[in-house]
Amino acid sequence: MKFGIFYEHQCPQPWGEDTERQLIQDAIEQVEVADKVGIDYVWEVEHHFLEEYSHSSAPEVFLAACSQRTKRIRLGHGIALMPPKYNHPARVAERVAMLDLVSNGRAEWGTGESATALEMEGFGIDPAEKSAMWREATEQAANMLTMRPYPGFKGKYFEMPTRNLVPKSVQKPHPPMWVACSKRETIHRAARAGLGALTFAFVEPAMAGKWIQEYYDIIKSSECVPIGHSVNANVALVSGMSVHENEQEAIDRGLDGFRFFGYSLGYVGIFGDHKPGVTNMWERFLAVKDRLPDNAGRGGIGTPAQLRAHLAAYEDVGVDQVIFVQQSGKNQHKHICESLELFGSAVLPEFRVRDIAREAKKQAELAPFIEAALARKPRMAPIDPNDVAVVESYGRRGGALTTTMVNTFASDRGGAISIPAAEPKAAE
Repeated sequence: MKFGIFYEHQCPQPWGEDTERQLIQDAIEQVEVADKVGIDYVWEVEHHFLEEYSHSSAPEVFLAACSQRTKRIRLGHGIALMPPKYNHPARVAERVAMLDLVSNGRAEWGTGESATALEMEGFGIDPAEKSAMWREATEQAANMLTMRPYPGFKGKYFEMPTRNLVPKSVQKPHPPMWVACSKRETIHRAARAGLGALTFAFVEPAMAGKWIQEYYDIIKSSECVPIGHSVNANVALVSGMSVHENEQEAIDRGLDGFRFFGYSLGYVGIFGDHKPGVTNMWERFLAVKDRLPDNAGRGGIGTPAQLRAHLAAYEDVGVDQVIFVQQSGKNQHKHICESLELFGSAVLPEFRVRDIAREAKKQAELAPFIEAALARKPRMAPIDPNDVAVVESYGRRGGALTTTMVNTFASDRGGAISIPAAEPKAAE
């Protein structure tokens, strides 16, 4: 089983002038520590307008910064919002490719829709259509990363002409693809699309085992028809994590932050009534925190022995990756780093040894099923090079716009310019 760390960049009030800068700098340092102790993945969300819950609007910037301070940790969009009103699919593909390049091939491409009124209504997205938007945009962004040139597309939610997207990613055909999941039905959707399941839900091992069995049954069946150009058969789920040799110290350092994570997630997605720039969520949380139930992921808070047992239960039911929620609420940077270091020395090594053998066995078992799934994939027809339309620069098109542009271009360079004659067209 592999391990990751997860960032919403939670930022409870009150905020000072330096609060957000320090938050981001601390998070980068935490990722450095995670890389050094052997954590496999860092996942960073994309959210908008979700005050206190998530100050993370540009994960590709944060992950790129992390790439320059780390050596081996995988850098995951957890997730990139795919509906085109959030991000044009070409822009997502470009950012994923650039992250892969600056990190020397360590990018992971998580995809998703979002589920909050603050975000969807802020960008004019109809909740009833967000899943269809995700599918159209995700499939086409994967095509853009793999085709030269991309033939162009006219769909329901976006269109673009023939273009060659550059740069392309280091990993071929593209970085591993994932999709955010919160319940059984979306895990099934992930399997049918050949995507890794980023399961952002706190579930007990018994339930996780059922979901995983169903996921892999679909991966091995004719239902699996990849949306991308590879199959990433993996299931990840989240857990709280605060580890210390003294159990009560681990609880004191981590439990309130974990409770705030659960409360704030419910607040922005289910029960909150929010005035942008006015409401103080942290005050609301403090008023109810002692009455909040503990979730399944609470088991990751304790001593190394307790954490080891908690994780082994998920390993036993086939979880591929556990992603730790640490940077939540007002958990302290120093304590987060100390937990990572203790996890790396006292818990991780035995899981690492078992994972090497498990991964080799898993890949050998799945290879024929993945090959069959990729053979079922409907592929976008490439465009004949002779059919690619010429795109003339504005300087060749005439009219007032051309004159203004040419004169400006010439003025910027201190003199006149001439436009070469167009190349003669081939005989019909």
